[in-house]
Amino acid sequence: MRGALFALLGGLCITMQGIFNARMSDAIGGWHTTSIVHLAAFTIAMLIYIKVRDGKGKSFRQVPFLYLIGGSFGVVVVFSELTAIHMIGPAPAIAILLVAQIGTAFVIESRGWFGERKVPVTRRQGIGLIMMLAGVVLFQL
Repeated sequence: MRGALFALLGGLCITMQGIFNARMSDAIGGWHTTSIVHLAAFTIAMLIYIKVRDGKGKSFRQVPFLYLIGGSFGVVVVFSELTAIHMIGPAPAIAILLVAQIGTAFVIESRGWFGERKVPVTRRQGIGLIMMLAGVVLFQL
């Protein structure tokens, strides 16, 4: 249940962040916005880390390099989302973003990539993904 609540909170924040970032980029531009967003996020994360200290700093050596650069996807996420919101509006942009997230997660899980437990694909899951894609298409009409 807590996992679902965190996912809900994350979804709400992604949507709000996208809209706020799109409005900020109206004034200062996309790459300036992306830089400010990540600087603010880094500052907040470091302050929380200093307070909580829930990690082991020496363990960085055990993490594969590919995983250490995972945060760089955030740059693409922020810039792509704010650009999409400008071009097609918040609701369609977020709908497409969510289907892309679910589709990507579906492929990663079904193939067992990046250390994820391999989950067999069911007919129901495939139908659900197709229905979501159809929903996004219908939403765009």
